[in-house]
Amino acid sequence: MADPSLHHETQPLKQIAVDYTPEACDHCPDSNSIALTFDHRGGARWRTTSRFQYGTFSALIQCPKGNTSGLNFNLYLSSLEGDKSQDEIDFEFLGKDKTIVQTNYYTTGTGNREQIHDLGFNCSDGFHEYVIKWDKEHIEWVIDGKLVRRIERKEGENFPDKPMFLYASVWDASYIDNARWTGPYVGCDAPYVCLYKDIHVPVRTAVE
Repeated sequence: MADPSLHHETQPLKQIAVDYTPEACDHCPDSNSIALTFDHRGGARWRTTSRFQYGTFSALIQCPKGNTSGLNFNLYLSSLEGDKSQDEIDFEFLGKDKTIVQTNYYTTGTGNREQIHDLGFNCSDGFHEYVIKWDKEHIEWVIDGKLVRRIERKEGENFPDKPMFLYASVWDASYIDNARWTGPYVGCDAPYVCLYKDIHVPVRTAVE
């Protein structure tokens, strides 16, 4: 039987795939850093090239500066972005207020488990560490070493189990809920750049 602690051994992220607008995604494998830009081209989304089933995922993130109303920037796990039955575990920043972050998770396409957390800082004022720890029995969301949310598997309730990619994107979410979620898009400070560095993923990928 495999040692479950192996799921939480991590390694620097070396290779990514870019789902759209690759020219707005600047990846430097040597420095383990990624810059996503949102401007007149729209945003971009990167992901790992492999799925993982359980493990620890982390990055230092500096969110875009300026008036980011309307934008969503994030770090999340998903079995497949756009799939109606996806499993997902999220950190999502809402451009209308950069002093908060939203956590959420989905099982077979069903979410509605959002929680809002006060960061105690402006997420664009420097790099902060965001960690998702996911195993068979629980999920933890950790910011700068502080546990902000923990959920445990409960009998009879769905739990994220599908192998998942690590994703990140910057996109205009102002059309959702009549701009109540992220605010109306203003765009006065474009281009908006979200910086990721020291990105780590599990050593072991999922066997599919």
